[in-house]
Amino acid sequence: MNRRTVLALTVGAALLASGCTGTGGSAKGADAKAPDDPSEVTGTITVLTHRTDLVQDGTMKKYAAEFRKTYPGVKVEFDAITDYEGEVKIRMNTENYGDVLMIPGVIEKKDYPRFFASLGSRAERSEKYRFTDYTTVNGKVYGQSPLGAVPGFIYNKRVWQRAGVTEWPKTPAEFLAALKAVKARTDAVPYYTNFKDMWPLTQWTQVNGSVSCDEQATTRLAEGNPWAEGSDLRTADTLLYDIVREGLAEKDPTTTNWEASKPRLAKGEIATMWLGSWAVIQLRGAAEQAGANPDDIGFMPFPARKDGRFCAVALPDYNQAVNIHSDHKAAARAWIDWFTEESGYAEDNLALSPLKDDPLPDVLKPYEEAGVRLLDLDDSKGAEVKSIDNTSEVGINKPDYRQDLVDLARGATEGSLDDFLDGLARKWTETQQFLGS
Repeated sequence: MNRRTVLALTVGAALLASGCTGTGGSAKGADAKAPDDPSEVTGTITVLTHRTDLVQDGTMKKYAAEFRKTYPGVKVEFDAITDYEGEVKIRMNTENYGDVLMIPGVIEKKDYPRFFASLGSRAERSEKYRFTDYTTVNGKVYGQSPLGAVPGFIYNKRVWQRAGVTEWPKTPAEFLAALKAVKARTDAVPYYTNFKDMWPLTQWTQVNGSVSCDEQATTRLAEGNPWAEGSDLRTADTLLYDIVREGLAEKDPTTTNWEASKPRLAKGEIATMWLGSWAVIQLRGAAEQAGANPDDIGFMPFPARKDGRFCAVALPDYNQAVNIHSDHKAAARAWIDWFTEESGYAEDNLALSPLKDDPLPDVLKPYEEAGVRLLDLDDSKGAEVKSIDNTSEVGINKPDYRQDLVDLARGATEGSLDDFLDGLARKWTETQQFLGS
């Protein structure tokens, strides 16, 4: 996966406050029904995609060829877009935004029925698929992610073993102790923030739900104080602060480099980064290119347990949807269903399948063996959380506040952690009250 995919896994990171106006109202309420007979489905459909890499290397063309074996009357063409969010939001002010597209983060959830055709009821689809809450409006589902990911720490197992750490830390204190052992016994940078590239810092919000092991974690963001004592976000932010404060991260965060960090971790120059399961395939590839051992790349959950078990949230990638103005809704729906269920896209990316009954990918086998509980978060309050976040300007899915947190921890700015987090909480809760009134 590339950086644009990562931004999508933050569930709307970098949302733009100004929504699209579009012309979707003229067809509001349309459905894209699954075709009964593949031989009767015809037409040429355009699929807008952020996966420019897979279009350029011919992978998407191969998927389309396999699709035509089932739907011979449908031709699939791809429109690969580098600045996906920026360009598609402009196109959506017209009716010409492809037949199938990944739902841009700029689109407010309540507006999905204006722009996209329904894929069916949540009650029906949630029995089979993960992530249906993320695109449900008034009981109908308007998008489906073809894959998912689980947040966690990517780490070099060989480095950690050299440091004498052979088991996953169970608490933040144990995690800090492990990083101190790495610093004392190896030459590796214990933790790498990827501060300069910014977007990796937004990944820390994905801790939400893991500490409390609560599938209602998003609802709690909408209704309560995200930085209350013992909360998921306060626990995550405190750990990041302590890592930097205690000199366990790179010396100068302003000089970090995401692309360069991958071979460095693969070779053991960096020990640990907080990212997600999507990154394992990239780090293993970096290891092969660097002449290192791909099996050195490990993946562990956030160091917190509930009732003796680790927990981790399952999060969707971009959700595919059918343009409500498409003249080939049956063909577009057929593509989404086939790509989700039959293409092997999730497996090819070592990613979590959106099909609830599918086995976990190999990268998550250690989670399965350790009994890590995977949480499917209830996102019914997701739109409210985004509104609070945008209005308060806190930016839980934007890099600014965690860059400020890192700067505070390394002494570049003055203040205390408690005052910093309490300030975020105050802005958040005041906005809750304002919007509620």
